[in-house]
Amino acid sequence: MQISMYTASVPRLINGLTNLSHILGKAQAHAEAKKIDPVVFANLRLFPDMFPLSRQVQIACDVAKGLVARLAGVDIPAYEDTEKDLHELQARIAKTIAFLETFTPEQIDGTEDKDIVVKRGDKEAHYKGMQYLLGHGLPNLHFHTTTTYSMLRASGVEVGKSDYLGKI
Repeated sequence: MQISMYTASVPRLINGLTNLSHILGKAQAHAEAKKIDPVVFANLRLFPDMFPLSRQVQIACDVAKGLVARLAGVDIPAYEDTEKDLHELQARIAKTIAFLETFTPEQIDGTEDKDIVVKRGDKEAHYKGMQYLLGHGLPNLHFHTTTTYSMLRASGVEVGKSDYLGKI
């Protein structure tokens, strides 16, 4: 049995973002219980030269919406990076999931060999659809989700592997 590009992308991205939102919800509850300003969590860093938690979540959302939009050949919605607390970050995740839910298998399946160009500043990265999905998009989502999880766990938020994996 062969797995489709849609099945390997949209449901997996939604699952990852849903779990990320769940983790942020646990952080919000922790902040409320301990009387910690939730903005503190949004500004967490594992190390001074790393992006803060808010940027990790923004990038995870950007990766997900960009991945599916590029595969489907539609415009990527632009989100302003203005989230300052956990509630705003969860709203961004919800908006991204709503966007992903608009796609159908017909828009994504068959894009394995589609040429994908990703521009980063003045540089371009060239991929085929499957390579972009499996070698760039999904690993990028997992990197930023794992980094967010690690920041919260290191800060005392009681999250575990089951929170990260969620319902598969």
